[in-house]
Amino acid sequence: MPELFAYTDGACSGNPGPGGWGALLIAKEGGRVIRERELCGGEADTTNNRMELLGAINALNALERPSTITIYTDSKYVMNGITQWMHNWKKNGWRTAAKKPVKNVELWQQLDDAKTRHTVTWEWVKGHAGHPENEKADELARAGMAPFKK
Repeated sequence: MPELFAYTDGACSGNPGPGGWGALLIAKEGGRVIRERELCGGEADTTNNRMELLGAINALNALERPSTITIYTDSKYVMNGITQWMHNWKKNGWRTAAKKPVKNVELWQQLDDAKTRHTVTWEWVKGHAGHPENEKADELARAGMAPFKK
């Protein structure tokens, strides 16, 4: 069974503004890359955080069968939300500790739903630090944004 990895990123020109998301999916066997798949998309008026979430959502939704996957994100927002905050948000009816509605709740719910079919390990990687796969995810996010920039 191949090992699966996804590197996800979001980009925005202005915040809000035109934005894009990207995901690089990699399957490895015996440490060798056996398959890569590139995904990207964007929106005309969005935020960086929304695009970061869509990168992860689309990476998980691209998997055709339940899988074990490691997702790398350079977004502390996504990383903290999925690994620390979401449990309490759900318990509190999708409200924060301050009793305010969770921002981007529909995307957090989509991410929660997308991950339930899979066994996901979440890893944070420093962005713009020369990590080749993260740089590729950033390039894909910028490509996804390109059609929406004026």
